[in-house]
Amino acid sequence: MDMEFTTILGLVAGTFTTFAGLPQLVKSYKTKSTKDISLGLFLMLFIGVNLWFVYGILMSDVPIIVANALSIVIAGSILILKLKYNGN
Repeated sequence: MDMEFTTILGLVAGTFTTFAGLPQLVKSYKTKSTKDISLGLFLMLFIGVNLWFVYGILMSDVPIIVANALSIVIAGSILILKLKYNGN
């Protein structure tokens, strides 16, 4: 099954933007510190990626669905750590 160029491009772009938060997640988990992380930013990011995920489902757009499903996990995990460590 051949993937169209735009689908491949979308998957590559989604991979980079999705995993961009991974270093922050790893650092926050290891250091148990989130004092320099903006709660507002990650709350808005979490809401935004959830909305993009729903949009992807409604549009049946695989790259948007996959990228944002993973982004929900990463941004949500950072948000949970931020709330757990309360800025420590």
